[in-house]
Amino acid sequence: MATLRRLRQVPRHLLVCEKSNFGHDKSRHRHLVETHYHNYRVSFLIPECGILSKELKNLVMETGPYYFVKNLPLHELITHDFIHSFVKKGSFYALTYNTNIDEDNTVALLPNGKLILSLDKDTYEETGLQGRPSKYSGRKVMKFIVSIDLMDLSFNLNSKKYERISWSFKEKKPLKFDFLLAWHHTGAEESTVMSHFSNYRIQEHQPEIALSTVTELQCPVLRSSALQGEPEAACSAPELLDWLGAVFSHTELNNEPHNFISTYCCPQPSTVVAKAYLCTITGFILPEKICLLLEQLRHYFDEPKLAPWVTLSVQGFADSPVSWRENEHGFRKGGEHLYNFVIFNNQDYWLQMAVGANDDCPP
Repeated sequence: MATLRRLRQVPRHLLVCEKSNFGHDKSRHRHLVETHYHNYRVSFLIPECGILSKELKNLVMETGPYYFVKNLPLHELITHDFIHSFVKKGSFYALTYNTNIDEDNTVALLPNGKLILSLDKDTYEETGLQGRPSKYSGRKVMKFIVSIDLMDLSFNLNSKKYERISWSFKEKKPLKFDFLLAWHHTGAEESTVMSHFSNYRIQEHQPEIALSTVTELQCPVLRSSALQGEPEAACSAPELLDWLGAVFSHTELNNEPHNFISTYCCPQPSTVVAKAYLCTITGFILPEKICLLLEQLRHYFDEPKLAPWVTLSVQGFADSPVSWRENEHGFRKGGEHLYNFVIFNNQDYWLQMAVGANDDCPP
């Protein structure tokens, strides 16, 4: 019975909402985007809009590329050539693909040069590396986290520490994974991801882009100063996030009696907009690209617009070992870690950050 009760319990979720202005010196908007490393879906919604501007559409079309490589040995990510050519000359991102964070070994490379390994107990012991128990293992520790600073290793590739890690990955416990890779750098570099990993099965990909116009969309009424909403005057930030989830899922919002799929309806007060532009980008999307999109959406209101606000929503990979920065991420029942900006025409913004049960509070 106790097990049945636990299964029926709704897992804990955390939603942090805050408001600020892009012009404030202490605004955290850029830092929050830059430290949410592994993003698989970006969506934005612009009410009272039928056609994207040329500048915004160009940014959407330039959110790639990223790469998929099969059976890449883990030791390839700690070689001197790789660290010197990619880690030190830009921001390199890597994430294991088709691995479940709560069951499998998973690996992520962060742009600060930290290589994060989430290993099961047997693999951890076989590698002989130093790590710590996962915070979400429970009483019986079955997962361990290993963090390797590639920038620190690169200063002395003849050190015993580097030799031990290299020996572990090459001989003691060779590990191979399918990886998603992406590299952000400035300037024309000689090295390319495709050529560096040409000895392996590697493919270049572009994100999938879905553009659509929604007509006669019922939208919540918002006030930038009223994060918690106002009775009969404005909706709250949590109500808006629920509504956005329904819109991005293409759910009917009219709560008709014959609709057996969803009884959800738009929160009140609301208004109907003639057109709204919806864009969804799916792939391995870098924070640097999202920063550019956010900046462009900020300047959407440089000229007068009918829309009082626009939104930008970002979802992270459910099976990434980290959420923000180096905060450990777990799956539990959902694996969600996401954030959403509501950008108002006076340069105020709301920032909503949500994580699931096996996560620290968002930064």
